[in-house]
Amino acid sequence: MSRRGRGGDASAAGLYFVVCQAGWFVCVLGGAHDMGWLGMLFAACAVAWHLTRVAGPRREARLLVATVGIGMVWESVLVASGLLSYPSGTLIEGCAPYWMSALWALFAIQFNVVFAWLRTRLLLAALLGAVAGPLSFRAGASLGAVHFDQPLAAWIALGLGWAVLLPGLLRLARHWDGVHDSPRAR
Repeated sequence: MSRRGRGGDASAAGLYFVVCQAGWFVCVLGGAHDMGWLGMLFAACAVAWHLTRVAGPRREARLLVATVGIGMVWESVLVASGLLSYPSGTLIEGCAPYWMSALWALFAIQFNVVFAWLRTRLLLAALLGAVAGPLSFRAGASLGAVHFDQPLAAWIALGLGWAVLLPGLLRLARHWDGVHDSPRAR
């Protein structure tokens, strides 16, 4: 994948998956141990790396900003409603911690590389979101980064939310695809 328009191949997807999984651990463990800045630094480097590799960095940047904004609003709704709480990184009471924006940024850079195959399978995306979203939070909770203050309600909200978020964000990714250089993606 380069500025010459190649992208989305299996090796690139594998590399992105590994980088973003490593980033997930850095963000979550950093958040659990009051060092959320480590996740922010990792994500900033990963985003910079991504934007230098893609054919349309402006489109990818739009997708990134929209994803982080949507994600932080969603996370803040969960916090404000008393479903989830975070042990560190909360700068504004009732809002998600700042380091969660790094996780959303890492998620966004995968849409048109790792998850490109899923962009036309929105029902499958909804199902995967409903299952994988809550499981990711459960993994974060087991590492001490998040607490389920109302476990059953949180699981339901996360499942329903991710069933909507993942397909919606994949639609945005298809619209603002800066990885695959095609007229449709502009």
